[in-house]
Amino acid sequence: MIQSMTGYGKATVELPDKKVNVEIKSLNSKAMDLSTRIAPLYREKEMEIRNEIAKTLERGKVDFSLWIEKKDAEQLATPINQELVTAYYNRIKEISAATGIPEPEDWFAALLRMPDVMTKNETVEVTDEEWSVVAAAVRDAIGHLVDFRKQEGAALEKKFREKIANITHLLETVEPYEKERVGKIKDRITEALEKTLSVDYDKNRLEQELIYYIEKLDINEEKQRLANHLKYFISTLESGSGQGKKLGFIAQEMGREINTLGSKSNHAEMQKIVVQMKDELEQIKEQVLNVM
Repeated sequence: MIQSMTGYGKATVELPDKKVNVEIKSLNSKAMDLSTRIAPLYREKEMEIRNEIAKTLERGKVDFSLWIEKKDAEQLATPINQELVTAYYNRIKEISAATGIPEPEDWFAALLRMPDVMTKNETVEVTDEEWSVVAAAVRDAIGHLVDFRKQEGAALEKKFREKIANITHLLETVEPYEKERVGKIKDRITEALEKTLSVDYDKNRLEQELIYYIEKLDINEEKQRLANHLKYFISTLESGSGQGKKLGFIAQEMGREINTLGSKSNHAEMQKIVVQMKDELEQIKEQVLNVM
């Protein structure tokens, strides 16, 4: 089954002091184009996260986000390094006494502007147990995105089969007009010779020239190649995921054969059919860009 490159996945995990949210979404791209936004606490795990995403998703423009929601209201507040504030306060008082410079009128505002005051004085490390839980949430989010891609892929496959069936049917409707045009070409040339030019001509030579002219307009090879491309497209659909580029190449080859049919048709009804084929093919080409 083919997969779409469009997808979305989300997972959350509850820890004793916080909730960790993981969100990942993807759009179509020729290669893996990954951007990440990761909470500082887990930033050291970025390469591990990137490798997991690239291994599973393969292609697409992917946006990954991992953020934390604190449960404790006290933890939500901006941290203040109390020990550093006290040290700054004592030092400023010493300098003021030694130099005679007046002490600040608003001590609190002055101290909060000092370097590194608005940070914690301890370094928080992620334990292996905590990371194993968060890593599982990352994998769950990726898994949900893959499920989304498969659902989109199933819808795309249904659409492709419908369009290929339409082109196949249109190709079959060409045959009656193909036979009809041979007689029309002969009548048109004969009428031009007899009525417009009013000249005598060698009927045997005319038959030879008609055969040569009709052979140049023969479309049997184009029809056969197009029919083969249509079958190959379906067999490629059924061969598994990761076939997006291959399907795109097959669609290009189908387009070449349809264009040649149009240039050789020399018949109004056949040209209308070719236009309908092109319309169906364009819809395939637009959607095949979303296939992984």
